[in-house]
Amino acid sequence: MPSTGNCSEPLERLKEALDGAEAVIVGAGAGLSTAAGFGYGGRRFEKYFSDFAAKYGIRDMYSGGFYPFETPEEYWAWWSRHIWVNRYVDPPLPVYEKLLDLVGKKDYFVITTNVDHCFQKAGFDKARLFYTQGDYGLFQCSQPCRQETYDNADIIRRMVEEQENMRVPTELLPRCPRCGRPMTVNLRADDKFVEDTGWHAAARRYAAFLEAHEHGKVLYWELGVGYNTPGIIKYPFWQMTAENPEATYACMNRSNAVAPKGIQPRSICIPGDIWANLSRL
Repeated sequence: MPSTGNCSEPLERLKEALDGAEAVIVGAGAGLSTAAGFGYGGRRFEKYFSDFAAKYGIRDMYSGGFYPFETPEEYWAWWSRHIWVNRYVDPPLPVYEKLLDLVGKKDYFVITTNVDHCFQKAGFDKARLFYTQGDYGLFQCSQPCRQETYDNADIIRRMVEEQENMRVPTELLPRCPRCGRPMTVNLRADDKFVEDTGWHAAARRYAAFLEAHEHGKVLYWELGVGYNTPGIIKYPFWQMTAENPEATYACMNRSNAVAPKGIQPRSICIPGDIWANLSRL
């Protein structure tokens, strides 16, 4: 991680850009939640999934999501616990609250590929959020028979509380209230991902915000975005910065904080721990 001295100049530039911005568009990826303490491996994985590691040889939460469990009771024992600790438990560090302190008084909008609901739990305005890839707190029909989603807090809590030997009771297996097919989590994995009315409303609000701020002093602030889906946040931020000569692009990432050559003079790239750098900012 860069020293405080090495980070001071780009942090000062970011502070100046933030203070002078007429609008701030935040783009957040998994690295932001990792900085808040939502790591998928190590001690946190052992704390919640040591039994799955011992029985199935699973080594982290990410790979566990692809494990071919033999029964739906085992599948939902894993996924209910995964959803609970990554959606309904608060992260250890107040990274999202710190970010809200910095942008909350500006005209801002957030686009994120994260599905852990951390922005809303930290107090961000729901009308200024666009979760493009879904929400751990929602179920959808696995078919799907309709473009509808369903809150899952109560059933997930029961699955976590009532599971035994890494199995949930059969009567808790979620089924679509419309057609009776098995339910699944509202996560974008294939062409069966449900984009419900809330998703489309958020997409329209985001598009309207971008259109309203095509020009002027706009800060495109990217935090913890990698290259799994760069076409959602990273590449559009680069392009919009290039098209607006008054815009600034800022990137915070633990290791890969970069900008293309064409916008480098108006880019602020800050590697290192996001929590530490937000605290300094």
